Amino acid sequence: MLSVTKATIGQSRGFRREEFSVGSTNTARLAMSALAPKRKRTATCSAKLARRDKLVLENLALVKSIAIRIHETLPVHLETDDLVNAGVIGLMDAATKFDPKKQVCFASYAKHRIKGAILDSLRQLDWASRDLRRRHKQAEAAIRELTAALHRAPSETEIADRLGIDVQKWRQMSVDLRNTGLISASSRATDHEDLPEPDYAGAPDVQPDNMCAQSQLKSALDVAMTVLPNRYQQVVQMYYRADMTMKEIGTVLGINESRVSQIHKAALEKMQVALTGAGIHSSAAF
Repeated sequence: MLSVTKATIGQSRGFRREEFSVGSTNTARLAMSALAPKRKRTATCSAKLARRDKLVLENLALVKSIAIRIHETLPVHLETDDLVNAGVIGLMDAATKFDPKKQVCFASYAKHRIKGAILDSLRQLDWASRDLRRRHKQAEAAIRELTAALHRAPSETEIADRLGIDVQKWRQMSVDLRNTGLISASSRATDHEDLPEPDYAGAPDVQPDNMCAQSQLKSALDVAMTVLPNRYQQVVQMYYRADMTMKEIGTVLGINESRVSQIHKAALEKMQVALTGAGIHSSAAF
């Protein structure tokens, strides 16, 4: 009985060791199969991040060029570096969402997102507070109503009374509005209140004669472009109308930047010959 019991116990122990061994193997296999998708996802994410970083580093110059162009139209107190920083955020977003399978040039795709990010950052700056803008509207309305009622420019005292403030506070308010560029163009210094309202000329771009000259010049350039081969026309249009860089154009056309520069130069020479033949020797002719 004792030997049978030992044998039985031995068999039982052996079975349990075998069972444990098989169970451990199955558990390991299940664990590995569960980890496989996670490892695959990790590898895919790493590849995407590497591709994104590569695109960002290769197109930093594009961000700076766009920032410089936008900065040329802004007040001088705004820093180009701030625009570049905002543009880099847009570039990273574009690099993250870019799908190379769509056969689209990344520079062309990213340019719009970079510009959008910079413009969004400018909107968020809000260089004049809401309260100051509200006071500006109140002051403009008061001056407009008083001028209509009095048939002359109102004095500081009259404006202050209309706004319900004292003269000293109105003067400080005027300084704040002038410093932020919100002061009315019809305002005058206190020692020239009786003078007529100043008459300001419109910006050159919106003056009728300049607008007509620009229209005629554009028509002449369109005619001159008809003498160019198709590839030359593409380079001129992308450079001057689409505001693309030589590098961007080369990427789109599948040629290097040097070749784009050569085509650009040759195109301008051909257009100059065509314009000269039409009797146009400079833009001053318009």
